Amino acid sequence: MPVVPPTIEPAAAHAGWRYGLSLLACGLTAGLALPFYGVLDLSNIVMLFLLTVVLVAVKAGGGPAVMASLVSVVLFDFLFVPPRFSLAVSHAQYLVTFAVMLAVSLLVGHLTAGLRAQATAAAGRERIARALYGLARALAGAMSVEQVAEAVAGFLRDNWGAECVLLLEGDGERLIPAPGTAAHLEPPELVMARTACEAGRGLVFAEGEIPERHFLPMIGATRNRGALVVRMNPTDEPVRPLLEAVAALACTAVERLHFVEVAHSAQVEAVSERLRSSILSALSHDVRTPLTALFGMADSLVVQRPPLPDAARETAVAIRDQVLRVNGMVGNLLDMARLQTGPVSLRREWQPVEEVIGASLKLLEPALAGHPVHIDGLDALPLLEFDAVLLERVFCNLFENAAKYSPPGTPIRLDAVAGLDVVELRVTSGGEGFPPDKLEAVFNLFERGRSETAVAGMGVGLAICRAIVEAHGGSIRASNPPEGGAYVAFTLPRGNPPVIDAEPFATPGERP
Repeated sequence: MPVVPPTIEPAAAHAGWRYGLSLLACGLTAGLALPFYGVLDLSNIVMLFLLTVVLVAVKAGGGPAVMASLVSVVLFDFLFVPPRFSLAVSHAQYLVTFAVMLAVSLLVGHLTAGLRAQATAAAGRERIARALYGLARALAGAMSVEQVAEAVAGFLRDNWGAECVLLLEGDGERLIPAPGTAAHLEPPELVMARTACEAGRGLVFAEGEIPERHFLPMIGATRNRGALVVRMNPTDEPVRPLLEAVAALACTAVERLHFVEVAHSAQVEAVSERLRSSILSALSHDVRTPLTALFGMADSLVVQRPPLPDAARETAVAIRDQVLRVNGMVGNLLDMARLQTGPVSLRREWQPVEEVIGASLKLLEPALAGHPVHIDGLDALPLLEFDAVLLERVFCNLFENAAKYSPPGTPIRLDAVAGLDVVELRVTSGGEGFPPDKLEAVFNLFERGRSETAVAGMGVGLAICRAIVEAHGGSIRASNPPEGGAYVAFTLPRGNPPVIDAEPFATPGERP
């Protein structure tokens, strides 16, 4: 990175010029006062020298003002106090005059120089404040991180001749340069920047003639957004607070762009999801009507009297079964569209869960043929409050998936465990199990565990299960047990079931 050369020689030349101006002002004052010797009182000549000291302090600063004070006392003694043209003093009162003149000159020069320094500092702060305001305005209108980096680099270059690198948080807690950054950082500098981020405070590093390097973390409202690395020559100005302000402005701009991107993505996703749900709902309704008619016609061919020839009847049965399967898919799509269009209205009732499980197994008798179902733990479950129709759909989808993805003859298990606050129900099947990297993704709409499998399906069943379970206040997960296969487990809250009073037994001779 190119470095701005230090400005030591120009500063020294400027200081010599200010001291020369101080000597010249004292000489001019003495030259102007000499023609009026004997006309003006010595006290008036002292006022002229004091005025010179004030003017030197205003124009040249504190050091030249001190020199002007000393030189004015010497010139006044040498040129105007008897005996003239010598440094001897003929009367003791002139010693008091010299002391007072010197003290007043030093005090006035010091105060005037202090005011000048304060005015200069105020002007500098105003300039920096205006520049910071311009930077804030530029960052507020930045549309990309690249524009943020350009605005910050321009501000530092114009005000201090500094160069900077804007680092952003990458994957794995790595700091990467912002897009469009051409500067290069050495590995030690990256380590220092990461250290500053972890410590939450800025670090400064200077070594010999190498420019100072400031490492400033950009700590956002939610997390660290990166770091700002600044290379600049040493300066007498207190630049550390200003650099921290620049880093804070850059962090605010980067965080704003992040939240804008997140909000835009969420809006696009919401619109896409709404459009997809509308298409699914319309498609499901439009397809279900012809499917119902087709199923009726195929079924009528199967039960026709006199019966069809064997080949024709087998074709009619195949058509009816395929229509029934497609109708189930359309039903799943319609259910998913209904669940995603708004909050689910549950018809909760306190009831035993084994009745719903029995109804599900009855509906899936053809699909579960060849898969023995083992159930354990249902007798220990309390009454649960749930929507029986929706929960039946959950069990149907889980049992159907277990049957489809298990080899023929493989048993399917249903285990129930009652906890303190929830009841867990787990459906375990054989087969290859879920891909380890898709244990969460399988519950997304149209997501299938293995896309190349020969098993028919659209990836809707588990998405419906998750929507129904979460509507009941539970959770659902998928896993691969060590012994092989796979399982899907979901929980339902236990709640506080009503107390059922036992009916009294009727004694002989009494009517119940």
